[in-house]
Amino acid sequence: MLRRDLLVGWAAAPLQRATIVSVEKIWDRAQHNAFTGLARFKGRWYCAFREGSSHVSPDGALRVITSADGVNWTSSDLLTWPNADVRDAKLSVTPDDRLMLSGAAALHQPNPARHQSAVWFSTDGRKWSDGLAAADPDFWLWRVTWHRGNAYGFAYGTAGDRFVRLYSSRNGYEFTLLADRVFAEGYPNESSVVFLGDETALCLLRRDGQPNTALLGKSRPPYRAWTWQDLGVRFGGPHMLQLPDGRLVAGGRLYDGRQRTGLCWLDREVGKLTEFLTLPSGGDTSYPGLVWHDGLLWVSYYSSHEGKTSIYLAKVRLGPVSK
Repeated sequence: MLRRDLLVGWAAAPLQRATIVSVEKIWDRAQHNAFTGLARFKGRWYCAFREGSSHVSPDGALRVITSADGVNWTSSDLLTWPNADVRDAKLSVTPDDRLMLSGAAALHQPNPARHQSAVWFSTDGRKWSDGLAAADPDFWLWRVTWHRGNAYGFAYGTAGDRFVRLYSSRNGYEFTLLADRVFAEGYPNESSVVFLGDETALCLLRRDGQPNTALLGKSRPPYRAWTWQDLGVRFGGPHMLQLPDGRLVAGGRLYDGRQRTGLCWLDREVGKLTEFLTLPSGGDTSYPGLVWHDGLLWVSYYSSHEGKTSIYLAKVRLGPVSK
């Protein structure tokens, strides 16, 4: 049963109302189902996530499920990497109209590397290519964003020195280092990038060291030099989306008092995240996918608030900014 006190959220001024239209559990078949990506491709919904025996286990694989209506879901495929725990599924649509799945393989040890980022492609959402190695070993390519025919993505070092670097690619699998050591303080890692209409790039960046507060990065073409603002809050599994009216919405895990998956407004001028809606969630949770479709924000995420870590899909109506 969905609690009524979770259905409506309010942000600080200016008032911006958000209403949960629906929340459905869409998958729970593995022992642990987590870390989602969401995309709409050729008139269908696709959600990708990791299946495994626990949050960290050697048997992780990436499940892709699909739906025509967002209610009834079937499996498209289960994708693996040899001798690895495959994690953190992300979906995007390429400029040549392919569905792209990216993730990272935590390689079974002993091995010359700890991690290898990987990508898979599908032209129809049913048949998937073999996995291809992407970027450099031991740099976790977290998420890619397509802009003017190029894929851009930050990767974080997983062996030795902890820093993020920015890659770009024309085809989604051959990645070129665009900017090295972009940021290195406080163990930066997971990220989400948005490109604005004036070509400005924004990056929402998680940190887990000292300090552990999230950052907002800004850059202009050719995106090699970045400036950063401290957002002052810890934010896990970050994703960010610009709405048609220009507002920026971010989804991720909030830690202040109770772990939960929340949606926030991001004020890029002052560098502030303001939570406006808590999704039904708790415990082991977060890693949302965000898609704007037919006037609603569609949010995939995972949570253990009902006992077992499961995949959920929420539809959220966002009201206009009050004058």
